[in-house]
Amino acid sequence: MKKNESKRKSALITGGTRGIGYAVAEALLKEGMQVFICGTTRAGVDKAVHRLDAAYGGRIAGAVCDVRSYEQVRGMMLEVAQDHGGLDVLVNNAGIGHFSSVEKMEPEVWRAVIETNLSGLFYTCHEAIPLMKKQGGGYIINIGSLAGRNFFPGGSAYSASKAGLIGFSEALMQEVRYDHIRVSYIMPGSVETEFGGSTPAAKTWKLRPVDIADSVLSLLKSDPRSLSSRIEIRPSEPKKQ
Repeated sequence: MKKNESKRKSALITGGTRGIGYAVAEALLKEGMQVFICGTTRAGVDKAVHRLDAAYGGRIAGAVCDVRSYEQVRGMMLEVAQDHGGLDVLVNNAGIGHFSSVEKMEPEVWRAVIETNLSGLFYTCHEAIPLMKKQGGGYIINIGSLAGRNFFPGGSAYSASKAGLIGFSEALMQEVRYDHIRVSYIMPGSVETEFGGSTPAAKTWKLRPVDIADSVLSLLKSDPRSLSSRIEIRPSEPKKQ
């Protein structure tokens, strides 16, 4: 990434209203960056922006955006470019999961998972890359999952989307590396968030969102001559079966 010290670095985090995305947003704000987040509900976006603005006033903004919609993604990216004067970092975190057998899964559920976790990834990168090229470089970090490599019954849609993320990220990395755009993907194991529909426990063997945020920071702080294209992160002492 080429340095431009006259402008504060800017970042966009999709799915940034809670869980991993919120932790990443907070970590980047602590580093002095200008941060833009998106989520699917106005209430969720407003709540997250209000909380972050109270601690990091003037450097956080957000918008409602369903990444399944190219039109919404394009509109959001135009807003980011206008507000921040460009884009240095894109963290693709928006994602959903549905776990059931192929036989019982409704086609609309399959489409929702694939369109959110994979098509949304394409839409944001499609719009971000020209902005990054224009300013001389950037960093794209895609949040995947170990489920994209370790498959299990009932995980067909989710695993397919995350396996697709791996292939997409690997190909994109090779496409844009000479434009000074680095591409990495992070594959977490079990993370304690609301993703599964339950309230995070106070004590757990699982990873915490901040663990993933730390990995994002590690990538961003690495020297531009190096690229950790993939990070796998899992609980050090997982629950025994």
